[in-house]
Amino acid sequence: MTENKKDYSKYFDFSDAKILSEDEHGKKIRIRGRDIHIMSEPNSRQEKQRGKQDVKVLYEQTVPSELKTLGIGKHYIVYTFGCQMNEHDSETIKGFLEEMGYQPTEDRMQADIILLNTCAIRENAEDKVFGELGHLKTLKLQKPGLILGVCGCMSQEENVVNRIMQKHSFVDMIFGTHNIHRLPYLVQEALFSKEMVIEVWSKEGDIVENLPKKREGMRAWVNIMYGCDKFCTYCIVPFTRGKERSRRPEDVISEMRELARQGFKEVTLLGQNVNAYGKDFTDITYSFANLMDDLRLIDIPRIRFMTSHPRDFDDHLIEVLAKGGNLVEHIHLPVQSGSTQILKKMSRKYSREHYLELARKIKQFIPNAVLTTDIIVGFPGETEEEFEDTLSLVREVGYESAYTFIYSPREGTPAAVMEDNVPLEVKKARLQRLNEAINLNSRKSNEQVVGSIVEVLVEGESKNNAHVLAGRTRSNKLVHFEGSADLVGTFVQVEITDPMTWYIKGKIITESVIV
Repeated sequence: MTENKKDYSKYFDFSDAKILSEDEHGKKIRIRGRDIHIMSEPNSRQEKQRGKQDVKVLYEQTVPSELKTLGIGKHYIVYTFGCQMNEHDSETIKGFLEEMGYQPTEDRMQADIILLNTCAIRENAEDKVFGELGHLKTLKLQKPGLILGVCGCMSQEENVVNRIMQKHSFVDMIFGTHNIHRLPYLVQEALFSKEMVIEVWSKEGDIVENLPKKREGMRAWVNIMYGCDKFCTYCIVPFTRGKERSRRPEDVISEMRELARQGFKEVTLLGQNVNAYGKDFTDITYSFANLMDDLRLIDIPRIRFMTSHPRDFDDHLIEVLAKGGNLVEHIHLPVQSGSTQILKKMSRKYSREHYLELARKIKQFIPNAVLTTDIIVGFPGETEEEFEDTLSLVREVGYESAYTFIYSPREGTPAAVMEDNVPLEVKKARLQRLNEAINLNSRKSNEQVVGSIVEVLVEGESKNNAHVLAGRTRSNKLVHFEGSADLVGTFVQVEITDPMTWYIKGKIITESVIV
């Protein structure tokens, strides 16, 4: 038995639409009484075409002076769905809104603008967004002046934008991942035109530096590149995020130095495939390993990165990471499947043997390395034997944690037209067995650190007990221990006392605080 596929055809029926005007600024249409200004809209065919045009780097003033007072006395909420890249995009969105005068709030009744920054990687993420829109419709009826927007990866999908135009006409603005820097103008247009405003670029455009960011806490995200050229058959990201574009090394280094001056304790470098950083440069030879070697000299206590692709994880990078220092020993290395046959169907472009050799090499040169991963179960055609290959690989590598998923087809990907012939109940059973294997690894690893003293960056109070603090080790293990709230944002030494499955307990060592 296979799952029912969604019928997207109903979202493409615009027979009742009336074109009001059309010029170089886009077109205005009316659907069921709602005026819509389409400045540009997603085009799946264009998104699949990789252009040869040069990517420029722009250093421009992003919020014009006349828009810096637009939000004074008003409030905003940004809801984020999805990955760290989305979290970082939300920091930029919040930075723009605050430069425009808006202030944050958690009260929906107080909010003047609410934006949903969306994820397209899995179907359940999309369902959550449309469920949230259903709740916000009532609020929109109560507050007609509320600006309600949808942005992020879902907005890059043609069928999603059509669905919103057809079924969710109360939405005021839609923009994608390539034109976040246009946010002030889009807000202005939505406010004063009273129309639904749609501006989604199918082509990536240029890299815009100096974007404002609203960062909170002691940890920061830093994009080092955008897009992906790997085209795994199950993944929509190459279409929603575009081709690979690397930021210039001097811009990344400058931002990292500024974060060091501001006192950030941990920075995570972001990219859909960070290992491909620099491969698009035509004027210099400068790789991800070169970047990490340079960042190693900056006074930030911990530097992480995600996510990486096994195919591009080279010996030079292993050599640099082995130098340690502020380059932590936690490496997230998505495998997706332990079967060479399934990996081939996924177009991952490496084999089981290649991955295991890479994991062996990493552990040889970085003896304290901790590997985590992503795994999909129930990919089209996956046999029981191929799933057992995944289980055996999990045991052999010894992952300490993993993001595990049941395969679900994404419209527009090559895998979506494959026969999804693994029954849902089989997928669920395999996921449970996989998680049990990973939990066993995690428990064993946690038992091995009992009695040791580890450095913990204190992130905050435990959700269940205000007297208990939570933080993470260099290897990204979650640690709970008793302590006072004034330790949040500091490094402390903790002796591990109790191993659990998903975290470890410990006790703080007196006078171990490192600011």
